[in-house]
Amino acid sequence: MERLKELFAAWSGEPCAECLAIGASSASARRYYRLIGATRRCVGAVADNLTENRAFFAYSRHLHAKGMPVPELYLVDSDERHYLQQDLGDQSLYGLLYEKKQKGGGFDAEMLALYRQALADLAAIQQAGADMDFSVAYPRPAFDRRSIFWDLNYFKYHFLKLIDIPFDEEPLENDFNTLADKLLSADCNYFLYRDFNPRNIMVIENSKLKIENSLPHNKNSQFSILNSQLFYIDYQGGRRGAAQYDVASLLYSAKSDLPEPIRRELLGHYLDVRGLNGDARREWTDQYYAYVLVRILQTLGAYGYRGLFQRKPYFIQSIPLALNNLRNLLQDHPLPISIPEINRIVSSGQCVVDSSRGQVLPTTHSPLSALNSQLSTLNSQLSTPSPLTVSVSSFSYKQGLPEDNSGNGGGHIFDCRALPNPGRYPEYKTYTGKDRPVIEFLQREEAVAIFLGHAEAIVSQSVDKYLERHFTHISVAFGCTGGQHRSVYCAEQLAARLRQRYQTVNVVVTHREQD
Repeated sequence: MERLKELFAAWSGEPCAECLAIGASSASARRYYRLIGATRRCVGAVADNLTENRAFFAYSRHLHAKGMPVPELYLVDSDERHYLQQDLGDQSLYGLLYEKKQKGGGFDAEMLALYRQALADLAAIQQAGADMDFSVAYPRPAFDRRSIFWDLNYFKYHFLKLIDIPFDEEPLENDFNTLADKLLSADCNYFLYRDFNPRNIMVIENSKLKIENSLPHNKNSQFSILNSQLFYIDYQGGRRGAAQYDVASLLYSAKSDLPEPIRRELLGHYLDVRGLNGDARREWTDQYYAYVLVRILQTLGAYGYRGLFQRKPYFIQSIPLALNNLRNLLQDHPLPISIPEINRIVSSGQCVVDSSRGQVLPTTHSPLSALNSQLSTLNSQLSTPSPLTVSVSSFSYKQGLPEDNSGNGGGHIFDCRALPNPGRYPEYKTYTGKDRPVIEFLQREEAVAIFLGHAEAIVSQSVDKYLERHFTHISVAFGCTGGQHRSVYCAEQLAARLRQRYQTVNVVVTHREQD
């Protein structure tokens, strides 16, 4: 964080007044911070994968120079690990769609216009990036046969084998080869964004654009009546490939769950933007559904690993939606190639989705019964309260160690006294670790974030084991000098993380000195 502040001062000509940690992708090791000065602001990133960083730098400069709505790269440190880029806010296209669904709205005229604009921008980005230097691409310069098999094997090993769905290895490999041949028959000379999904599309209201000094105007914008602009992030995995892949990524994003008529309308819009008609349009569409298939198989592999293996609720809840996409795809858009083993695996499932419970329900006995069993168990665990209570507390070392009233003894005690202390400054004297000024003070300190990360890892290891052994209680305490600032903040932060990670565990927070 200190290095990012130095870069901010060098770029902006003014000191960094605030440096706040912001959310990062669950699939990425990059760490992001919002840096704010008197008149300027940006997002700072710290990332250790230099090969991936160099791809991002090269792509950003190339696309921005061509007027594409991507974040401008402001400054890159000499170590290529720290860099500054535009602050595009926190509202993603997926977040906007989710908010509308929560309010009973869903996919309305505004969302349709935003998706149409996203596809028009995608067409421009795919063509603008076609001539860039792909020698910097990570991990491959092209979505070639090897890349395709990486995705297909992800499905085989992290979905089929993880769930123990029976399949015949040799015919399945034959299907993979046939599918790869079909995919590579398309025009593969575009910039393949790779992760063109609604979470990587940022929505900024025009009224907020003045916050950022040099946000480019989106000259391709077709929806000025919406008073918004779209910008695009997380394309560092891009490479040379077919344009169909990214359209499939957007329209078949599982959690977005777009209705099929909307998908068809949006696909037609993209093809119109591209000016494809007649035989060219039919050939492009024919190849497109093969890319939809490989994209869904890849996401099922990711959901299997992240959900059924790592037990992350978001990915578990995505599995039924992705399976429904897969079934409907092969039923409504049969491919003009022979992939009998893939068809057999899918058709033998005959599964339907109970969207109210987030479960896959079989209509007949099938190889997917093992999956249904696992999903049923996991969904039950997600909705049924656990007997485990995690007591998280703060205390002052001056008043002695906290007592464990559960009668079990043990637990964890973390000493916060090595962390930066806001209590040393008069302006924080009357606040506690639950108040915004103290929260922002501690969020600016990287040492605090590292400390909490280690504490969370240690406590989570215990919680996992306690759940497995059906224990009923574990205590966690944070101590500092006065039990007012650092210990209170850490207790609140850990409790929030545990509630998000273990939705059925009872997390109880007490602040001994404050209460």
